[in-house]
Amino acid sequence: MATSKAKKSEVLEKVRGYFQESTNVVVTEYRGMNVEQITSLRATLRKAGLKYKVVKNTLVKKLAKEFGIQDLDQHLQGPVGVVFLGKDVAAGSKAILDFAKKNELFVIKAGFVEGKALGLVGLKAMASLPSREVMLAILLGTLQAPVKGFMTVARGNTQKLVYALNALKDKKAKAA
Repeated sequence: MATSKAKKSEVLEKVRGYFQESTNVVVTEYRGMNVEQITSLRATLRKAGLKYKVVKNTLVKKLAKEFGIQDLDQHLQGPVGVVFLGKDVAAGSKAILDFAKKNELFVIKAGFVEGKALGLVGLKAMASLPSREVMLAILLGTLQAPVKGFMTVARGNTQKLVYALNALKDKKAKAA
């Protein structure tokens, strides 16, 4: 059954919206997976805040060029699904790699972060990073460390001054 132009246009706009939300994508192959496995994949990715879309390769090529994702064409052969990672690339990569370990038919072809290609090794490296929230907490702690250290030193010097003044007062009280 032929797909109408309106339906094709609707799919194009939906996928364009996904690309606008995130140009961080992973191209996968789902050949041989049954409906139950794909449903499980979608549920797993949804829990991680990711979107998974099976789209025609020509449509993905067109949108990849539109959004400046290079070197994607060579990975678009056969039945391809695209995972949209969103902002937290580390958590998304981790979810995809975990699913791929459990399902050998699910093949990760390539990843693209900020328009640049990452191989499987790059995705594994991204998955080993802490989540965005943890990284922000580490950054905040790093930024606060000098101020906290300064306050500790300042408080220590103030305490020493108070002790010295108390000792001087006690000495003068004994002398009088």
